[in-house]
Amino acid sequence: MRIALVSTPFVPVPPRTYGGTELVVGELARGLSRAGHEVTLFATGDSRGPDVRYAFERPVWPPDPHAELLHCAHAAREIAAGDFDLVHAHSPALLAFAEQLGAPLVYTLHHVREERLSRYYGWRPSVRYVAISRRQAELETGLACDVVHHGLDPSLYRPIALEPAGGRPFAFFLGRLAWCKGPELAVEAAGRAGLELIVAGKPHGADNPPGWEEEVLRPALARPGVRWIGPADLAAKRRAFAGARALLAPLRWEEPFGLFLVEAMLAGCPVLAYPRGAAPELVDDGVTGYLVDGVEEMARALARLERFDRAACRRRALERFSSDRMIRDYLAVYASARAAARAGVAGAAAGTTEAI
Repeated sequence: MRIALVSTPFVPVPPRTYGGTELVVGELARGLSRAGHEVTLFATGDSRGPDVRYAFERPVWPPDPHAELLHCAHAAREIAAGDFDLVHAHSPALLAFAEQLGAPLVYTLHHVREERLSRYYGWRPSVRYVAISRRQAELETGLACDVVHHGLDPSLYRPIALEPAGGRPFAFFLGRLAWCKGPELAVEAAGRAGLELIVAGKPHGADNPPGWEEEVLRPALARPGVRWIGPADLAAKRRAFAGARALLAPLRWEEPFGLFLVEAMLAGCPVLAYPRGAAPELVDDGVTGYLVDGVEEMARALARLERFDRAACRRRALERFSSDRMIRDYLAVYASARAAARAGVAGAAAGTTEAI
């Protein structure tokens, strides 16, 4: 097939540090190309991938809806002038051009439910919608979705051997430093367990309670035993996964997926997560980590993980969250979307595809 992948104009593909959506788009571009498909990637000009096309040479940050619209309008013009068999969008603005593309459109929802976007999706019934978790699909009431869990290249997360450490054992927090992610709760849990905490990420002010960053986050990052390293690239993440007793995810929100959880598990690092959003679908209790309810339970679980079977954690993650599995699932969705388009059927999902 000739496939157009439309990413965002906000982060390059693949991302240098933070960027969940763009990381998945990069995996799709590589995996579909390996499978013999001709892929055109609409992203930023500094992206790496097959046949990269762009409206913006550099990422637009912070995200701007007008830039997204211009990016998608550019992509839509090029797609309409080409001869594509299928379009896979990861930027919602492309849906406005769905009827002009000349090919079936599959769209993956990467975000928490927003009422304005849910109404928008209802206006585009010809699109084939894909949720990234069962929980995300449940919250999108009235919208039929296939479900495809994200997958990553396991070779990028192969466990690495570290020199014998002379310091104290530590836990790891990875992600944007926002109230919904609970970084100060991770600080508290690690402290109660007598562990140091490495924190990787940068403050993200959107939707934080007033004063939270100044009055809660900054003092937490300044506590003894906390080492804030800023945004982490792949090499830094792999070192932290290799040495950490666990990745901590005290979620306060309905996380649609949680790619950072999968990164840790693929590296053999167990996850301790609150049972919010997709976490109960991703974490196999006792195999790839534990679901915990509150700071005290997280601290007690950290003590139990000293002799955790990290090889079994990685094996289970390989079964469930490889990029090859994700590619197979999406190819099944693509085939169904093309068949529906040929039959003149609306794009609503005919069934559910999901990782077991």
